Amino acid sequence: MTQIRLASLQGEAITLESDAIEAFRQTLRGNVCLAEEPGYDEARTIWNAMIDRRPGAVVRCKGAADIIRAVRFAREYGLLVAVRGGGHNIAGNAVCDGGLLIDLSLMRSVRVDAFHRTARVDPGATLGDFDKEAQAFRLATPLGINSTTGVAGLTLGGGFGWLSRKFGLAADNLISADVVTAEGELVRASIAENTDLFWALRGGGANFGVVSSFEFRLHPVGPMVLAGLIIHPFARAKELLAGYRDVAAKAPDELTVWVVLRQAPPLPFLPAEVHGKEIVAFAVCYAGDENEGKRALEPLRALGEPIADVIGMQPFATWQTAFDPLLTPGAYNYWKSHNFVELKDGLLDTLVSQTTSLPTGECEIFIGQLGGATSRVAIDATVFPHRDAKFVMNVHTRWRDPADEQRSISWARQLFAETASHATGGVYVNFMPEDETDRVAGAYGPNYARLAALKAKYDPGNLFRLNQNVRPSAAQRPAA
Repeated sequence: MTQIRLASLQGEAITLESDAIEAFRQTLRGNVCLAEEPGYDEARTIWNAMIDRRPGAVVRCKGAADIIRAVRFAREYGLLVAVRGGGHNIAGNAVCDGGLLIDLSLMRSVRVDAFHRTARVDPGATLGDFDKEAQAFRLATPLGINSTTGVAGLTLGGGFGWLSRKFGLAADNLISADVVTAEGELVRASIAENTDLFWALRGGGANFGVVSSFEFRLHPVGPMVLAGLIIHPFARAKELLAGYRDVAAKAPDELTVWVVLRQAPPLPFLPAEVHGKEIVAFAVCYAGDENEGKRALEPLRALGEPIADVIGMQPFATWQTAFDPLLTPGAYNYWKSHNFVELKDGLLDTLVSQTTSLPTGECEIFIGQLGGATSRVAIDATVFPHRDAKFVMNVHTRWRDPADEQRSISWARQLFAETASHATGGVYVNFMPEDETDRVAGAYGPNYARLAALKAKYDPGNLFRLNQNVRPSAAQRPAA
């Protein structure tokens, strides 16, 4: 009889007879894939090419019952578990070596209730799936800025994007979630049921179970929004960034402006002589009336003489895909991130200086604008504590040639170190690479102790450990 080896929670190999896998397979609507079987490589391949792991087995779930059975199977044999939603997480925690991968990527249903302005979303759905369905009813909820990102991981980490200044974080708009716990039980979490678990899910990442369904609040948005890019030559970068700082301080909640510092990609509206040269780009979205948006943009448009201004009315769902061509899967990626309350002169000097030494043509520095509705929520209302952050910096290194890895990562770490004195010390959990386990407490700030106590309640054995892991509080763990 064939034997299959899987990694345990303790790091040892466990040998299972093939008939145990076959009996498990027969209980599923989905399937179990072993190495070399159809679906295995598809499930284990994720957005960041730095992550190349080979699970011992993959459960390709098609519903909550499959998730329940997968969790119970993992518990029965003490298996190392990874959970994959959209597979877009920078740290690559969606995949493990040797263990059991619970793959949710086939579960992509989005069901909109236009009357009540709510949506039920499966855990494998992407932002593009959600946006296209909701925009058919001229509705949306705050998500990210890349349509291939998974809704599940984005939301569980907090989640912010073009609509967050107006409507809050993705997690702020979560109404309820169906969760398979570490015990293999399906429970509902909301403000009325399992309220402590509901609190933990809104920013606590994948530490507390496998969410089989999300319920979101929707808002009237679109279908057309005022959005696009203003691109400037880099020569006046410091002056432009200082001007942006003033514009951002006075911006209405409807207006969100992100900054991108990078080399110009070969966009059709840019002159050929600009391609490959450093630029300052303002990425803009106004979630409101077109004429009011144009008035709100006047101070930004008054900054210097841009190479291109391609802001206009366009479908919101289309704008959500605008950065997809720059973030396609298959490249190597490494990120470093800081939160800022303000953009001080010294910080701007460092950003300008470091942009002149980008290690590859695909590397960039993003400055995402927060504030607005995200700042009008109490620090302890959800796990996400960074309500004072007005800006989030993502140092995004990206390369194709393995020979560029070391200098790309070194550049990101140097920029991170040089800007640390201007930062809050906190970090957005979804922007943390796999080598930042020392920053987990900082990601949750004053909410960390409560989160660790809830981890001990809901997952005392730390079954769900392949994430930015919150270890169960020793004081709360049951005696052995």
